[in-house]
Amino acid sequence: MVSKRSVGNTIIRLCKGDITGFEGDAIVNAANSNLWMGSGVAGAIKRLGGESIEREALGQAPIDPGEAVVTDAGSLNVKYVIHAAAMGDDLATSEALIRSATQNSLYKCDELDVRSVAFPALGTGVGRFPVDGCANAMLDEVFLYLQEETDTSLREVVFYLFGEETFQSFSRALEKAKV
Repeated sequence: MVSKRSVGNTIIRLCKGDITGFEGDAIVNAANSNLWMGSGVAGAIKRLGGESIEREALGQAPIDPGEAVVTDAGSLNVKYVIHAAAMGDDLATSEALIRSATQNSLYKCDELDVRSVAFPALGTGVGRFPVDGCANAMLDEVFLYLQEETDTSLREVVFYLFGEETFQSFSRALEKAKV
């Protein structure tokens, strides 16, 4: 199974594990449009990075589903948390919202001159979106973005995936992604 590919000057990499352990410039939070941080990825970020992350996010809420905002990363080993609203306050998601949240997170990376960012599998936890569909949508958006944005600051896009099944889904999607 493939766990790494390149697009231009950027490496796309898959890792199994907890996104809060990523050491780079930014991590993406799988957020809802009201930006409150409950369980899953958001809960782990708040627990390990500190309550200040949620307070700062709530100060920018609500946002439209599919949009993204940036906060400080508290005590995490990154500079920023990008809160990607892959679902509305009803906690429902779709492929279109996952694609939009991914793309808007990448735009935020370039606005901040981020060189390395880590994404979770958006919308697959509380949003219950199928992992295979999420993998295909997110990787497709990353490849499209990197092919179109030739002057991107991004040099590494990492997907932190919790569990073997999710890792395998992303690995299959990465293998078949078109460069």
